[in-house]
Amino acid sequence: MADSPLPSSPAARPPHRIHMHAADNVAIVANDGGLKAGATFADGLVLVDNVPQGHKVALVDLAEGDAVLRYNVVIGYALKAIPRGSWVHERLLKMPAARELEGLPIATVKPPAQPPLEGYTFEGYRNLDGSVGTRNILAITQTVQCVAGVVDFAVQRIKAELLPKYPNVDDVVGLSHSYGCGVAIDAPDAVIPIRTLRNISLNPNFGGEVMVISLGCEKLQPERLLPPGSIALVDERNVADIGETANAKLDVVCLQDDAHVGFMSMIDSIMRQAEEHLERLNARRRETVPASELVVGVQCGGSDAFSGVTANPAVGFCTDLLVRAGATVMFSEVTEVRDGIDQLTSRATTPEVAEAMIREMAWYDAYLDRGRVDRSANTTPGNKKGGLSNIVEKAMGSIVKSGSAPISGVVSPGEKARQKGLLYAATPASDFICGTLQLAAGMNLHVFTTGRGTPYGLAEVPVIKVATRSDLARRWHDLMDVNAGRIADGDATIEDVGWEMFRLMLDVASGRKKTWAEQWKLHNALVLFNPAPVT
Repeated sequence: MADSPLPSSPAARPPHRIHMHAADNVAIVANDGGLKAGATFADGLVLVDNVPQGHKVALVDLAEGDAVLRYNVVIGYALKAIPRGSWVHERLLKMPAARELEGLPIATVKPPAQPPLEGYTFEGYRNLDGSVGTRNILAITQTVQCVAGVVDFAVQRIKAELLPKYPNVDDVVGLSHSYGCGVAIDAPDAVIPIRTLRNISLNPNFGGEVMVISLGCEKLQPERLLPPGSIALVDERNVADIGETANAKLDVVCLQDDAHVGFMSMIDSIMRQAEEHLERLNARRRETVPASELVVGVQCGGSDAFSGVTANPAVGFCTDLLVRAGATVMFSEVTEVRDGIDQLTSRATTPEVAEAMIREMAWYDAYLDRGRVDRSANTTPGNKKGGLSNIVEKAMGSIVKSGSAPISGVVSPGEKARQKGLLYAATPASDFICGTLQLAAGMNLHVFTTGRGTPYGLAEVPVIKVATRSDLARRWHDLMDVNAGRIADGDATIEDVGWEMFRLMLDVASGRKKTWAEQWKLHNALVLFNPAPVT
């Protein structure tokens, strides 16, 4: 669980604000509980209004139409005059237009090469295809939501009756989802949910043991979900005809099969097949592997104004460490980076990578336009209560999770990551859809930052939760694994917390430590991204 010291109740501190860049004309109030009108800062600035924690205060007099800057970025324009010391909130700001996707800087930033970070390892499960798992899990794939109840019943029986016999297997999970039938499965965009489910089934944490439960009449037939060649390498015990053209026989339990007479016969079939997979998984052992085998997905949810001050910069520093160690790191969430697209294209290693990012942004712009909304639909009431006025401000705090390393590749929704380094995985910003797509991309460890607080977790992969504020870490002491709020408190640096996360990742990946989400078995559902029509 958490490495961070448990924060004690804070003593009252003098009025304190956090100023992100010298050019900014607003800063955020850092004091727990906010500050009352009349509070005076050390430099003489006096608050005109009550300002909640994390919310912005004007550092200068702003005239109507003046640009409001945070992170040295225009996050809005004043809708009326805002006196110095006033609370600057969303109702006082006009949001800037989105950056056009033409004329962007392309692969212009060439940071000096950082020295490799060598000698760091973890204990993982090496798979036949060369990937490495951080957990040893039997995953049961479903072709359609219709079978979810049956699979859930079977999973509970497997956990109670079979799993105790196989102590080296960490868990059994059913890959439940809402797709598979009643959909336009031949529509062009249907490829996204289909390949997502396919690639989740092949996640490194599942050890190459693919088991499928089908209803029988669904549109997403097992052979369409996992066609021959999907499973790159197989155990020869599953191959009837060993030779150049041999393919593994897909292990499918079809509930509509004539052999199933009654509900319990279905459960018996599932349990019988599950035991074969459990036996093979149980024979696996952890081995020492380099940190380069980590595939880390980073994400934020329940964000606040501290996200871009504490947790996300610390994750960004850790991202740079991971890249130097040769690992793969994915950052995502299209609408939460869209307003910083120029920052991303300039960091691309090649023009081709930059153009791939632009294509993903353009596709998502069109997707939102079809729904008659834009990127401003992203922000939540909790974001705003936490001090984020709009998506521009939120995006500037989100992007810093990516650190400073060059962006070496782009992963389209549902695709598998096929290279190392820092990758942009194009996903919606929904916590559940983003996590699901990062699983499909091959994530074996997840880092999730939060300011408002969320019990988010995934059954398929360990999730390390990072609190942006000490108050949250104090109240949710048995849900947050890392307290990045110590940065705002002045008790730790971004580098301190980044290194803490890096070391915690190695311990969690090795199974030496469990995250709080694992401890409490807090698991959110998989949510497939389906932009295609439902029939």
